[in-house]
Amino acid sequence: MTGNRMEASTQSAAVRIQRFDPDVDKKPYFRTYHIPVTADTTILDALDAIKQHQDGSVTFRRSCRHAICGSCAMNINGRNTLVCNQPVRAHLDKKNQISIRPLPYLPIIKDLVVDRSSFWEQYLKVKPWLLPPDGVPEKEYRVSPDEVAALQNAETCIMCGACYSACQVVALNKNYLGPHALLKAFLRVLDPRDSQPGQRLQQLDGDYGVFRCHTIFNCIDACPKQLNPTEAIETLRKLIQKRVTFAAAREVRQEKLLSESR
Repeated sequence: MTGNRMEASTQSAAVRIQRFDPDVDKKPYFRTYHIPVTADTTILDALDAIKQHQDGSVTFRRSCRHAICGSCAMNINGRNTLVCNQPVRAHLDKKNQISIRPLPYLPIIKDLVVDRSSFWEQYLKVKPWLLPPDGVPEKEYRVSPDEVAALQNAETCIMCGACYSACQVVALNKNYLGPHALLKAFLRVLDPRDSQPGQRLQQLDGDYGVFRCHTIFNCIDACPKQLNPTEAIETLRKLIQKRVTFAAAREVRQEKLLSESR
């Protein structure tokens, strides 16, 4: 590639990073770094370049390319997203500037790293693991394509926290289970292999369950996997109204499921 073509493919970008060290700073502030970017430069690439070549004190969390997806969620120009797959150029304003903040509504540990304790606590409250019936056979369960489709790809959630920290109900009350936990609860309630849908629905009917959702749709906009936690929450609300009937139908389905698997 000639020098002129190289210059044309590279431009300078101003990367504004919110900095905050609770041991030193009274409040967060922005620091701007100027780096060259190409069409292929991701926001994570930019952060890596800044840390390696300009300021080693810049702190952020990532597990990308290590088979653990979701840890690099941040707030870019006011919107939550993963930074590993977002080109810098797609987010530059007219001043060739991009602003990077930590996920909102969560305590800042340092710079772009937040304390996700409440996120995981609410996740564990819904018992996101499968609770199978007694007498599980050695052979695999047979689940119909329609039953799989009803799960709406909820199992592809990568627990990045983008929906949780975009939720305004979470901002007001950390006791709310949150869209991430409710999406996982939806996954288990609808899974025909799970034996506790009635108990799960009863829990979700509590003060900080599905009826606490204000249906603002921020969780949908924030999800990098294009999932729909709001729709899942609406489905759970409807199932709660017929919890006893739904649980009884599951018992019948389980008996058939077990007999087919023997």
